[in-house]
Amino acid sequence: MEKNNGNKGVGVESAARFGVPGPTNPMVTPLLTDLYQFTMAYAYWKAGKHQERAVFDLYFRKNPFGGEYTVFAGLEECIRLVANFKFQEDEISFVRQMLPPSCEDEFYDYLREVDCSDVELYAIPEGTVVFPKVPLLRIEGPIAIVQLLETPFVNLVNYASLVTTNAARHRFVAGKSKVLLEFGLRRAQGPDGGIGASKYCYMGGFDATSNVAAGKLFGIPLRGTHSHAFVSSYMSVDEIAEKSLRSSDGSRTCDDFVALVQTWSSKIQWSKSLHSTFGETNQSELAAFISYALAFPANFLALVDTYDVMRSGVPNFCAVALALNDLGYKALGIRLDSGDLAYLSCESRKFFQSIEEEFRIPGFGKMNITASNDLNEETLDALNKQGHEVDAYGIGTYLVTCYAQAALGCVFKLVEINNQPRIKLSEDVSKVSIPCKKRSYRLYGREGFPLLDIMTGENELPPKVGERILCRHPFIESKRAYVVPQRVEELLKCYWPGRSGKGREELPMLKEVRARCISQLDHMRSDHMRRLNPTPYKVSVSGKLYDFIHFLWLNEAPVGELQ
Repeated sequence: MEKNNGNKGVGVESAARFGVPGPTNPMVTPLLTDLYQFTMAYAYWKAGKHQERAVFDLYFRKNPFGGEYTVFAGLEECIRLVANFKFQEDEISFVRQMLPPSCEDEFYDYLREVDCSDVELYAIPEGTVVFPKVPLLRIEGPIAIVQLLETPFVNLVNYASLVTTNAARHRFVAGKSKVLLEFGLRRAQGPDGGIGASKYCYMGGFDATSNVAAGKLFGIPLRGTHSHAFVSSYMSVDEIAEKSLRSSDGSRTCDDFVALVQTWSSKIQWSKSLHSTFGETNQSELAAFISYALAFPANFLALVDTYDVMRSGVPNFCAVALALNDLGYKALGIRLDSGDLAYLSCESRKFFQSIEEEFRIPGFGKMNITASNDLNEETLDALNKQGHEVDAYGIGTYLVTCYAQAALGCVFKLVEINNQPRIKLSEDVSKVSIPCKKRSYRLYGREGFPLLDIMTGENELPPKVGERILCRHPFIESKRAYVVPQRVEELLKCYWPGRSGKGREELPMLKEVRARCISQLDHMRSDHMRRLNPTPYKVSVSGKLYDFIHFLWLNEAPVGELQ
């Protein structure tokens, strides 16, 4: 569990009950909701309906990015909100100002007493691969209170799941062997977008972030080198005042590291196998690389495209790396941030291999090559098809802004009140809700892959391993199949039991959620995962639930009359 961010005085009793810290973002308060949630809450209260027991489902209708899967994220932040949900006096005063003067004073007394001790929250574990229509969250409680949770829950789940899915898709295209670095803070939609993106990209399979605040908050590994500004800030090696560098084992000191680098630069320049590649390199760039290596001799990774990658950047990097090697250090590699990344990575690899052969430096040819520069899924796919030598990718704008799709489109629908199932109808069948309190299961086949998800009524017997079960499309009569599951997994678990006395699932650490996500993706059938024309994953309902949906649909739909 991450550290409490110190939301002073918010929901102290409720939070202390399970030791749940406040929301990561202090802006996540009971006021982070839409005005109509308060107007409905008042209308419920005014009608004496506010304590009626309601059940809501939070789900989405379509997978993002043209794919056939989504990764669920944002659960921990929802639990943090529920655990600390309590109106402060200044918040109640603001609600009083924004509602009409006709609203009765007693309503604000009611708000002072509101918390989530009567709310129960069931959810699919965070980091799970999920699909349309299946509830990600099921929230039960007094209708006025649960209604106040709608907007913040949708907000906390929507972007989190979208960007985690985006990260997972980038990981799938890049492959398991590549290092993925999230570099999106400067292009994210504000500070909260940047912090959230770093957390959820890591959850979705990225290895590290450049975002220092996210590193502190969530324990995500940090990575970064220098910018073009650092390189262009140097004019010559004469600016380097302190030239000495101790060896990695501390046994000796090189008094003039600059001269050592220059010696290696001359050797590279006059090498028979390398001489035709370049002439005189940019000396101000060489000065910048030397200065950076003096500051970080054990972590030297250079940005090599400020002037010319192959005629200056790579040879200058190699001169510094070889000088570091003389003192027992191993340079980390280079970063390419422009140009033809496939071609430049291949040419850089050839250069490193030639250095290894020419100067007999074992392992130099395997020097790490990192690529950046507005990368996205399509770019990674194109690089794979062209052939490249990139070991790591730094990805920013398209990743954290979810440029390919603005939102996941989560919805929050009432499915039961006072034990009476409710349904929301629409001329668009995809918007018809699935009524009643439900249980959800994932059925696995003989090969160990998930076959489909099935929803049943709350009181139906669960599917059993080895027993045939009829699985039906919720709305299309002809789409049905019998399944004999080899494994059955119940998806919804209790994460906030309220006063029910039920057991509560503990919130795992971020690294555990990340491991779950990676494992889940590894165990999906490849045809569900592919970028182009993926096979849709089946989401079904039991025969009993199918019959009930259509009975309620006919019962609630108005009957037309022809004149």
